[in-house]
Amino acid sequence: MSLLGPAEVRRLAAELDIRPTKKLGQNFVHDPNTVRKIVTAAGLTPDDVVLEVGPGLGSLTLALLPSASQVVAVEIDPALANRLPRTVSEMDPENAGKLHVVLMDAMKVTQEDLPAQPTAIVANLPYNVAVPVVLHLLAELPSLQKGLVMVQAEVADRMAAKPGNKIYGVPSVKLAWYAEAKKAGAVGKNVFWPAPNVDSGLVSFQRHEKPLSTVDRKKLFQIVDAAFAQRRKTLRAALRGWAGDLGDIDELLEKAGVDPQVRGEQLSVIDFIRIAEV
Repeated sequence: MSLLGPAEVRRLAAELDIRPTKKLGQNFVHDPNTVRKIVTAAGLTPDDVVLEVGPGLGSLTLALLPSASQVVAVEIDPALANRLPRTVSEMDPENAGKLHVVLMDAMKVTQEDLPAQPTAIVANLPYNVAVPVVLHLLAELPSLQKGLVMVQAEVADRMAAKPGNKIYGVPSVKLAWYAEAKKAGAVGKNVFWPAPNVDSGLVSFQRHEKPLSTVDRKKLFQIVDAAFAQRRKTLRAALRGWAGDLGDIDELLEKAGVDPQVRGEQLSVIDFIRIAEV
């Protein structure tokens, strides 16, 4: 396959008069080996419909197309969205028909906005919106069964963290509601243009075969947010305000089988579900 290298990335950026901005979290991958690594780690099948968020100049898009039945690329920047189909046609005409470009903000995407039902998300996500984007898409797109995303290394650690870890927190629990997540590798700074100030990491996830509970997700997430709002507080103290007129917080937690004296970072998603169910 033909992939974008440093020269091609800079040529396209110059043609479009694009100067990568921190506001949009634009760091373009210019290393072919990195995008090959991402596609391999994603474990795609020829039947997969891949959702790519923020395709940028097309580095990852070109690597994804031969491995999937379709690639739906959601891009917020009009100049990038308009140029991507032509880039693919020029570099991989054989697979150009598999590409669909959707010009919009990924945080507003619903199933109705997409030309196909995606089964996998594979993306180099802007650091500042990575977790909200993943959670939004998992909530809005029930067809999405798996994913591999490249995010800031620290965010990757949080997304895949387990209970008892000091970096375990809101992103860890909320992602665990939808899927089983794990770290899938590290990515250095020099594969990007411009090079970011931090390293990146890969996170893979597989959606649970069936929902963990029928409890209301919004209620559950409110409890999670309250439990981690002040990490050093015990659940008794952290959830007292959330519980309001629900009754004695100690009694509520004991009914859920949760020790009121522990902190949120010690609870699994199942523990939080039990609290929400009570």
